[in-house]
Amino acid sequence: MAQSYFPAAKVASPAQETFDLLAGDKQLRVEDVQEAYVEQKDRLVNAIDSTTSILGEIKKFNKEEWVIRYPQLSEQPAEEGSSRKVPRRSLSFADEPLTETDVVIQRPAHGRSITVSSVADAAEATSAPLDDKASEFQILRLDLKIGAANSSHPAALVSQLEKASIANLLDERITASISHMSKLRARVEDTSSKVLVTGDLNAGKSTFVNALLRREVMPVDQQPCTTAFCEVHDAAENEGKEEVHVVREGASYDIRDESTYTRAPISDLEEIVNEYEDSVHQVLIKLYLADTRAPAESLLNNGVVDISLIDAPGLNRDSLKTTAVFARQEEIDVVVFVVSAENHFTLSAKEFLQNASNEKAYLFIVVNKFDQIKNKDKCKRLVLDQIRQLSPGTYEDAEDLVHFVDSASALQPYTANPAFDDLESALRSFVLVKRSKSKLGPVQTYLSNLLGDIELLAGTNKILAEQELKQAQEELASKRPIVEKMKGGRDSLEEGLEAVEEEGVSKATNKTRTRLTDALERVGQGKLAVEEGMAKLPSWPGLLGVWDYAREVRRALLESLDAAVKLSEDEARVITTAGVTKVKDLGEAHLPEGVERSRRVFMPEAMFSTIRRGAKASKSRRSSTHGAVVAGGTIGLGIGLSNRPDMLDTTFFDIFDVSHQFWVSFGDKEENEKEDEGVSALSIVSVGAGALSLVGGKAIGARGLVEGMMHVADLFGNEGTRKWIAPVVGAFAIGATAYFVLELPQSIPRTVGRRVRNSVVQDGQADGGEGYVEGNAKRIGRETRKVLRLASWDLKERFRSAMEERVREVKSMEEMARKANRAMEWFEQVSTRSDTIRVEARLGELSA
Repeated sequence: MAQSYFPAAKVASPAQETFDLLAGDKQLRVEDVQEAYVEQKDRLVNAIDSTTSILGEIKKFNKEEWVIRYPQLSEQPAEEGSSRKVPRRSLSFADEPLTETDVVIQRPAHGRSITVSSVADAAEATSAPLDDKASEFQILRLDLKIGAANSSHPAALVSQLEKASIANLLDERITASISHMSKLRARVEDTSSKVLVTGDLNAGKSTFVNALLRREVMPVDQQPCTTAFCEVHDAAENEGKEEVHVVREGASYDIRDESTYTRAPISDLEEIVNEYEDSVHQVLIKLYLADTRAPAESLLNNGVVDISLIDAPGLNRDSLKTTAVFARQEEIDVVVFVVSAENHFTLSAKEFLQNASNEKAYLFIVVNKFDQIKNKDKCKRLVLDQIRQLSPGTYEDAEDLVHFVDSASALQPYTANPAFDDLESALRSFVLVKRSKSKLGPVQTYLSNLLGDIELLAGTNKILAEQELKQAQEELASKRPIVEKMKGGRDSLEEGLEAVEEEGVSKATNKTRTRLTDALERVGQGKLAVEEGMAKLPSWPGLLGVWDYAREVRRALLESLDAAVKLSEDEARVITTAGVTKVKDLGEAHLPEGVERSRRVFMPEAMFSTIRRGAKASKSRRSSTHGAVVAGGTIGLGIGLSNRPDMLDTTFFDIFDVSHQFWVSFGDKEENEKEDEGVSALSIVSVGAGALSLVGGKAIGARGLVEGMMHVADLFGNEGTRKWIAPVVGAFAIGATAYFVLELPQSIPRTVGRRVRNSVVQDGQADGGEGYVEGNAKRIGRETRKVLRLASWDLKERFRSAMEERVREVKSMEEMARKANRAMEWFEQVSTRSDTIRVEARLGELSA
């Protein structure tokens, strides 16, 4: 905000009216001046404390609750035909330069603070637009630009900085402002006033100070000679003694503690300055002088306040000295900038004045060596044009604050110098009578600029908080129903998956159990286990090939049982495929959009992969099947029967099962019918034929054959026997012929089938097994369950992960909404408190 040197406020305070009355009074009324000063000083001290408190809370809020964003504002040109009176700004943030929002920066008609609002909110407000400077940071400015120094486009920002990194930079800047505020408070509380005389090399600063003192004290030479800070005080502060105090390096000066300084006479000042000319450390010299002039004419002995004149090194002497001058200006109440009329303002001078203008709206400019200029009007015009750019407030009151003089001529005795007299009078008025402006004005300007920065920061971040709150609410409106739906459908999904698994396992198990039970029954009847299999029963080769016939029948029956198992496995594959499809359907029904579906491809042929026979088989069985590859599990279930040598072994009982025929003939009739419903009428005769067939078989040895023949010879030796032997032999011959011709081709498959069935059943029950049918049923059921459970587990994991992610998103949005809502309220409070500070400190009374 521009600040006027002479106030134009409609309502002035009593103290302000007193100052106005004293503007041209040469005789100072100390009581009135002090009363007005104390009144304004107390207001500023309270404002400093309140502002410092706000800055501390901003630091804490930035660290603990909300990462404060640094805004970038650029003017948005008005559209053709637009009737809007308040110009808009494009708001973006340093960490997101490409995201812009249209805002209006304004000062409401009823208040003094700067407000930032969205276009929709600003449309209903009555306000006055601010100048361009009001939409920029003055104190809390961060230098984030790269490339051209005058680039203001968001693309020229260091956008790669993270949000937290920029917040840390802002935190450091706030810390520096808090530190400066403490110095401002100390300056306001200090009743004395410090006047810094600075400028470029050879501008005549020391000559100007000597002219003010009306005596040649400061060393003057054509070469730069002032390399130390020389503070000139009234000798009354040193018990009336004129002397030099050289402050020891690293010590804090205390006039009552001689260990902090070294005394020297005034006459040694030039020698002391020359001694420290090449020092790399900042040198401070306290100079106490007696001014015998009347208080109405003297600056040091003014009768109102203690004044110190500080003669500083030239700005462009070296970087170290220039930096020191920049630092000291924080402690200064009034800056008197001496510029050569020959050289005008250098780059160092412009940089210093721009830096000082953040705090001091008014600078006292002395254009020295003016008498040597021939074209004085041109010189004045050029200098004033530069001042207008560097310090607008100073330019507005140039008549009182800018003086064109020749300090050297003012030192000539008995020579009138009205220009320098006017300068001295204006400086005394500015430092003493207008003390509220010269000493408190800079503090007021700094506070006003800082509060403007705080309001700009709070207003832009409030808009950001509103946007984040709206975004969070929209996200919650879309994500909360999804989470609730998923929570409600979780039990349904698990129940559905469990039902699919149990249904598939039950169906596969039952089908296997039914098929294999039927297969065993068919094999027991001498039939193939499955009709659709590739195996076929061999044709009857004749009596001479009966042994091979029995072996091939056994192989065919075993292969048919293997085919039955494979068909059961194929049915299980179909059932499992249908179950996997149902699992996928459940996933489509319960998984929300955006969740990646399973990419697993179910390969039914991978089920029941071949493995080596299990460890539970007996040693003899393992030794006989060593190296055989069978299908299925790891227990002895009779799987891969046609590949097992022990199952292919053929014996005499595969051709004629004596034990079975005996029980068929003489055992329980009902059981016999169940055991074998196909027994023929020739069974009794076939017993004898079967006994005789042992002769051609491998089951009876030579000894047994001889003994049998002897018994037969004995029978023929008996006369009774010879009578009935002929009929018996005849009947036997007829029965044997009938058996071999008619019954044997049909009985062998039944006999082999019964034996195969019994062997398979016994093999499945060996070593505590569950049996051929039940064992295979459970094996196939387990394989089906494994596949369906894997598919279910994959879906459950995806559902769980998706649900956890959605819950996290909801919690994140809830936290975001909470923080954004808290930030909106907090930034609103900050703006309100800043406005209150402005009102109580009357910072707006002096604004233009």
